[in-house]
Amino acid sequence: MTVFFIGAGPGDPELITVKGQRLLRQCPVILYAGSLVPEAVLAGHAAEEVVDTADLDLEQIIERLAAADARGQDVARVHSGDPSLFGAIGEQIQALQARGIAWEIIPGVTAAAASAAALGCELTLPGISQTVILTRHARKTTMPAGESLPELARHGATLAIHLAIRHLDEIVDILQPEYGADCPVAVVYRASWPDQRLVRGRLDDIVARVAEAPVERTALILVGRVLSSADFARSTLYA
Repeated sequence: MTVFFIGAGPGDPELITVKGQRLLRQCPVILYAGSLVPEAVLAGHAAEEVVDTADLDLEQIIERLAAADARGQDVARVHSGDPSLFGAIGEQIQALQARGIAWEIIPGVTAAAASAAALGCELTLPGISQTVILTRHARKTTMPAGESLPELARHGATLAIHLAIRHLDEIVDILQPEYGADCPVAVVYRASWPDQRLVRGRLDDIVARVAEAPVERTALILVGRVLSSADFARSTLYA
């Protein structure tokens, strides 16, 4: 018996990996985060037990996994995006290890990748940015030393900021001194979902642009010159 932490991708049910879809359709038990994973991702399953974990706490989820293990049943534990990025799987894995329950991570398409595709841009361009920082601007979660947004901004890299749309005005104030008021910004709401929405702007006007069509959650903030630069060096890949 194995618990498979499956990355469902950002929302589009066709963006789950082939392996993830195969396991999801094979496992007799499915636990999925219903608030973030659309039911369409589960299409074609033959599970005898399907549980939306949106209203369950950690202990209740672990008990479900342990019960499946006792029955000798594999579990598809479905998370949005890629479970290794802000997926809250660490504490689940610790609990499974303590109980001697086998587990495996199946990676998925990230929100950052889906957002870049929606914007039609490359997040790394020679001479512009060769580094992408995936982070968050946390209030409830303490950031480790050296990882606060002001410290990360000093690198000037392309930023993909998760779970922070409610603090957009504060983020703009932090980033402008390092990136400049004219630095391109994009807010991608529900990347790859049917109601996906893109808001493009610059650090000096993105707050006003987002206010015209408010975004409250499930949005990624992308910041960097790669979002609009046409003046970059050719990759040596084609040399």
